[in-house]
Amino acid sequence: GFLLRNDTQISEFLLLGFSEEQGLQPLVFGFFLSMYLIAVLGNLLIILAYSSDSHLHTPMYFFLANLSFVDICFTSTTVPKMLWNIWTQSKVITYAGCITQLFFFIFWAGLDVFLLTVMAYDRFVAICHPLYYMVIMNPRLCGLLVLGSWVLSTLNSLLQSLIVLPLSFCTEVEIPHFFCELNQMIQLACSDTYLNNMVVYVAGVLLGGGPFIGILYSYCKIVSSIRGISSAQGKYKAFSTCVSHISVVSLFYCTVLGVYFSSTVTHSSRSTSVMYTVVTPMLNPFIYSLRNKDIKEALRRLFGMTFDHWLL
Repeated sequence: GFLLRNDTQISEFLLLGFSEEQGLQPLVFGFFLSMYLIAVLGNLLIILAYSSDSHLHTPMYFFLANLSFVDICFTSTTVPKMLWNIWTQSKVITYAGCITQLFFFIFWAGLDVFLLTVMAYDRFVAICHPLYYMVIMNPRLCGLLVLGSWVLSTLNSLLQSLIVLPLSFCTEVEIPHFFCELNQMIQLACSDTYLNNMVVYVAGVLLGGGPFIGILYSYCKIVSSIRGISSAQGKYKAFSTCVSHISVVSLFYCTVLGVYFSSTVTHSSRSTSVMYTVVTPMLNPFIYSLRNKDIKEALRRLFGMTFDHWLL
């Protein structure tokens, strides 16, 4: 088993969360509950709009609906447990619960990164090879790109979680975070963590850096293509299909990089983690639907039909 030096078994960790102040707890609870509900509802609306409207059955919206699903799952991996702990005034998470949360957190975060990369490729094909767009981005390729993202993300998550299992934890079981974060757990271990640190580093470079380079490359090509368009209106139209995606990518990557490269791990990493675990999934639907006539139309049709149905 996972035995400690004094042969007692660790069965739980304590998640320290945000504020030790009792008076601030209701405020933190309300703040996160409302952000969580907005994130879930906003992303559900995008999935509803996509599934209810055949006009949206294009590769771009197929990937967006997938991203919305992943965002709901991603934010649901950490926030409900944190809300439960605030509500019950307990900081406990079981060892099994912690490993499970760790697995799903890495899984959904990885999937987010891969889908954003796939979406960049989709925009690249749409703008740089518009005549061949429907030929290249056929349903089979779209399905394979999403499937590939799931497979890569599963493998990465399994690897990262499985190498945490052999670690032994001494008496120090307080995680200074609101969820079981991989780096924090590795720091708490009192056995050798060289392998874990290496895997985290290599996975970070390959699975974080690789997609990022892919996204940058796509956008360099897109920008040079847009510059070649003669009419100002054409330029604007091409650029406006990318703005939402650029905003989402920047928000996600800047906050993730902020967490992993902030040397002061405690408070700053907690607040930056909130950015990409809660704020980004909450803002994505707004970023996409506010700038997007198709989604607004689809939602208008969807709710128009619903209200008409109720009125009858």
